[in-house]
Amino acid sequence: MAEKILEIKHLSKAFGNNQVLVDIDFTVNRGDVTSIIGASGSGKSTLLRCINLLETPSGGDIVYLGKNVTGGEIKVNDYRAQVGMVFQSFNLFNNMTVLENCIVGQRKVLGKSRAEAKEVAMHYLDKVGMAPYINAKPRQISGGQKQRVAIARALSMKPEVLLFDEPTSALDPEMVGEVLSVMKVLAQEGKTMLVVTHEMSFAKDVSNRVVFMSKGVICEDGTPEEVLVNPQRQETKDFLARFRNN
Repeated sequence: MAEKILEIKHLSKAFGNNQVLVDIDFTVNRGDVTSIIGASGSGKSTLLRCINLLETPSGGDIVYLGKNVTGGEIKVNDYRAQVGMVFQSFNLFNNMTVLENCIVGQRKVLGKSRAEAKEVAMHYLDKVGMAPYINAKPRQISGGQKQRVAIARALSMKPEVLLFDEPTSALDPEMVGEVLSVMKVLAQEGKTMLVVTHEMSFAKDVSNRVVFMSKGVICEDGTPEEVLVNPQRQETKDFLARFRNN
């Protein structure tokens, strides 16, 4: 029986009169790699930001390991330590070195000693191929390298779930591959991941599940075969046709 890590129940989000998410329901099981696809403006990134509580949902519940996060059954900071986020624009601290970026959260949130935090940070920086750059500042490394540092920083918190918000969309094309290869390794190791992406090859080859969103609603939810190869809804077919014509 698959273990449920996250349950999203009737989630909605409005900005004023603009309803961005409508009655979103889905479950994330341990080890799932779920790709969330859809056109720009379909609510994908807002959904991820609501799951991480960077945006406050207008309605509905987020249940993490049986505890209602939106109902206050778990402290927000404790929850965020377990549900890590990798952003489109890296969100690294520009005044800190690569190593310090991966240490600071462990010290402040997890209360680790500097020596312990450094050991964990070095392990994950080595894992993503960034150990040679530990003394560099973000401005001294490429976009692909920044994103790999951001992934190492998220992993250093040892989260149960990793959320990726279009992690390759701010990168030059030649740098996309180096970030996707890191993510593929994480998927192979069984890391639970929720990925908003326009990389259809990643969605098809790495995910075990694909969610297609349109106008704030989940239109289709199934295996890559079901959603990407044999879509049922016209909205999904129209969206996927754009990629086949490229």
